Amino acid sequence: MVYRIKRISILFLFLLINLSHAQQVLDKIVAVVDKDIILKSELDFRVNVDAAQKNLNPSDSTLRKQVLNQLIEEKLLYAQAELDSITVTDDQVKQQLDYQMNYFIQQYGSKERLEQAYGMSVEKLKRSLEDDVRKNLMAQMLQQKKFGDVTVSRKEVEEFYDSFKDSLGLIPERFTVAHIFINPQAGERVRNKAKAFAESLLDSLKHGADFAELAKKYSDDPGSASQGGDLGFVKRGVFYPEFEAVAFSLAPKQISGVVETPVGFHIIQLLERRGDEIHARHILIKIKSDEKADLDAINLLTDLRDSVNSGKNTFAYYAQKYSDDKETAKNGGLLGTFEESQLDKSLLDIIYKLKEGEISFPKRLDVNKSTYGYHIVKLVKRTPQHKASLDTDYDELKKLAEYYKKQKLYNEWMVELKDKIYWEIKG
Repeated sequence: MVYRIKRISILFLFLLINLSHAQQVLDKIVAVVDKDIILKSELDFRVNVDAAQKNLNPSDSTLRKQVLNQLIEEKLLYAQAELDSITVTDDQVKQQLDYQMNYFIQQYGSKERLEQAYGMSVEKLKRSLEDDVRKNLMAQMLQQKKFGDVTVSRKEVEEFYDSFKDSLGLIPERFTVAHIFINPQAGERVRNKAKAFAESLLDSLKHGADFAELAKKYSDDPGSASQGGDLGFVKRGVFYPEFEAVAFSLAPKQISGVVETPVGFHIIQLLERRGDEIHARHILIKIKSDEKADLDAINLLTDLRDSVNSGKNTFAYYAQKYSDDKETAKNGGLLGTFEESQLDKSLLDIIYKLKEGEISFPKRLDVNKSTYGYHIVKLVKRTPQHKASLDTDYDELKKLAEYYKKQKLYNEWMVELKDKIYWEIKG
């Protein structure tokens, strides 16, 4: 659970949006790089996106040259990756595609809306993007291989600071924040309630109830419930491991017992097996909290806050023991250090009312559309806006110095690639 702004591969975003813009019948090649080409439509689109992001004029010839150079460099990186025999596995490509698709499904609100927007199924969308994603991953691996181990010494950091200290600007105000998060849905009582209901549906199926009708009526999976729980043909790696372990072990027409995954309890039926793919359907019963579970979570957090304030134990101790945010619990609930722009409004509203060391009262936290909970927040440290200093900001200055060094080496290397690999701007 992180409050940082979500980021996604810009190149992938360009690729995905481009699918919704049919290219003109009469397109023009604007550049050739090794065995690849750059089309005018591709350049126009990238220029327009860049201009919109930076509030620039898309007709600016300087911007157009810059974007064309970026496209050429991307193609050069891929060409060099091929020369260096850089390879990525099908699993790596699949993982990247799945991650990106999940992100866009969240943005559109559902798988169906995404498919409607691009006029094709998610699987076809993945196939359309697979080659470009593979090239992008190869280019990333090449850069990592070339510059991944680049570091800077303290002397280099000091030299960087001396050279750029007047142009570094101010370090923004920062907040170091920790929290304890309680998910009402994680309680044993509500979990048992959901499991008992799933078991009652399984009992109905054993006594002849229609699987599709029960799925339509009771399943909490909006993507499949209207189709009677039908999940279509899928290969391994699409579903949760707990789900797949059972689904791939079933015989055709066989119905599983109740299977638990991170999203709830499933009843699975295998409909058909085709090679390494299975066609299955399921009924999902999610663990839903109620008013009592919510009240219990709020009361627990209030007790923990009072205990810390009275000195009975530390915030970090209770975070490790009670927080349902397992990612931060192991670090005493520490979320990290953030600038104002990296925090959402709900968290900022809490933090601005706290002094260093203070703990908020319980507040509701919506993690995503289906998961919520309550948390108490501690403002560990507040660092005012200030001029960069080697004494107080060495770690950040080191990162900037490393980036500057890598960028310099990258530019020198790119000159070498442009001398070695064929490329040409047309017209």
